[in-house]
Amino acid sequence: MRILVVGAGGVGGYFGGRLLAAGRDVHFLVRPARAELLARTGLVVRSPHGDLLLASPPTATAETPQPPADVVLLSCKAYDLQSAMEAVAPSVGPESVIVPLLNGMQHLDRLDSRFGADRVLGGWCGISAVLGPEGQVLHLNRVHELVFGERSGTLTPRIAAIEAAFANAGFDARRSDEILQEMWEKWTLIATGAGATCLLRGTIGDIVSAAATDVVTTLLDECAAIAETNGYPPSEKALKRILGFFTTPGSSLTASMFRDIEAHARVEADHIIGDLIARGGDAKASPLLGVVHAHLRTYEARRIRESAVPA
Repeated sequence: MRILVVGAGGVGGYFGGRLLAAGRDVHFLVRPARAELLARTGLVVRSPHGDLLLASPPTATAETPQPPADVVLLSCKAYDLQSAMEAVAPSVGPESVIVPLLNGMQHLDRLDSRFGADRVLGGWCGISAVLGPEGQVLHLNRVHELVFGERSGTLTPRIAAIEAAFANAGFDARRSDEILQEMWEKWTLIATGAGATCLLRGTIGDIVSAAATDVVTTLLDECAAIAETNGYPPSEKALKRILGFFTTPGSSLTASMFRDIEAHARVEADHIIGDLIARGGDAKASPLLGVVHAHLRTYEARRIRESAVPA
């Protein structure tokens, strides 16, 4: 099975690196600068589950189209989706399937429109991984889960083939027969955590110390209500787990979006928060999410303005 991993950042570099180390036929579709770095230093992964050093991993760029892949593992940020789709299009053949690992749901609509819904599976991942200063993949905790499935919930031959290819590859891979439900629960978790830590500018432990967990519970209620409006109410187990994540005293947990703000980087404000509000139908029913969205949009406006100012 030929696997094309779009991106070799924290997510793509980690899961793609594990698959490559396990002997799978993996190629990375990356930008020219990243391809040059990987050719020079190899793909380096630092993880509690064991480090990897993969010399000269197979790479391709938009300027060097690849033959059709059996599986396209899409790991880009939502704001890079358009360029990623254009770059990967030559490698999406009649039998190719795309496993997107982006957060939210908007990407499914766009991928369906570009490639056809029959080629797009559901997927999500649970991992905290970033690129280090020298381009190495830094895995920040022990969680490394990748979940995939047919959006119809059926077990098809192609899902069985992917399940076999991802098995015993050095991370927790799992087929789901309720992938859309799980994606909505992940979206609820991400929006709650990102909303709270970005708005209050601190870790979960800081929020608990400030006696501000009512912000977490209000955001969770608003996110869960939108999920229910769309036919995917989070289970009681999922709600309890999310609340536990974001109300633990002393927790150093933050959302990746908060870390992006701290690094003055671009954030997925419209994709994670804005689109969620839009799918709720009535923005007035999600007032705190609206404040979070306004806060993130204001941050983006300031970031763009300051980046345009000559040094």
